[in-house]
Amino acid sequence: MSNESTFSRRTLLKGVALAGSMVTLPSIASAAKETLNESGEATTLAEVAYSPNAKVTIERRGTIALIGINRPYIHNRIDPETFTALGRAYYDYDHDPSLRAAVLFGHGDNFSRGIDVDGFRPLVRAGQPLISGDKVIDPLGKTDTPHLTKPLIVVVHGDTWNMAHEIHLVADIRIAAADTRFGQDENTHGRFPGGGSTVRFVHEAGWGNAMRYMLTGDHWSAEEAYRMRVVQEVAPNSKEALARGIAIAEKISACGPLGIKTSLVSAHLALDPSQSEALSKLDAQFGTLFHTRDFQEGRDAEAQGRPPVYIGS
Repeated sequence: MSNESTFSRRTLLKGVALAGSMVTLPSIASAAKETLNESGEATTLAEVAYSPNAKVTIERRGTIALIGINRPYIHNRIDPETFTALGRAYYDYDHDPSLRAAVLFGHGDNFSRGIDVDGFRPLVRAGQPLISGDKVIDPLGKTDTPHLTKPLIVVVHGDTWNMAHEIHLVADIRIAAADTRFGQDENTHGRFPGGGSTVRFVHEAGWGNAMRYMLTGDHWSAEEAYRMRVVQEVAPNSKEALARGIAIAEKISACGPLGIKTSLVSAHLALDPSQSEALSKLDAQFGTLFHTRDFQEGRDAEAQGRPPVYIGS
């Protein structure tokens, strides 16, 4: 499939040109340079070899990094340790001057079925953030700082549900294998999409497209994701999807790194500022639902293999 589709938010870049008197090119370039030194000293993204015990793998290939989610025995569901490992990998990649692009993918049959609810339960019930620390970047991109300032390509295949779909939406470029099954079905489990889809999915796919799937919990295909313009390419299978993601990363890596950073800074200036406020409220909203009777009913019904009976409290 061709790469004619682009993010809908890219069309908003026209607004930057109209606002030239407010944001000058020198100030944008300056912001791009400043992100290189936010943390002081540069870091090095260390490789993590594939093994059954490595929840996140890291492979360096010249100036690109391959980051793999590796919990196939639980469909790559993301627990706090995996989420934090991703956050550290993002941070080290972003602050490693030798790296210019990163590709995130999933080992095994699926990209990921999303959040490991039981794993995160203690954090959410205690009102603690899903991720914290000085040298991590939230993989869900819900905070203004720190955030990724280098390109991220996400390659998905198989089940790509809920939190996994939201991590995918944070990417700058998205590639899907033809067998990808997307889902944002939290509402069928007494929860809600608390990782960013209520903001990013709506913004990029359009209100009706996003609500069609978030409010019903129905899953959708890679072709449908392409129609909604939330993936840029569909590859025949997972192997070819990953190869395509790597090829794009290599092309990006051959470009001038400051130009790439400036392009990202400029593009983000075109986004609706209200997104930041909406994203910042998600953790509290998600935590509130964890304490409801309907949330527990969703968990009980899933465990017992029966339809849930919700009462709205």
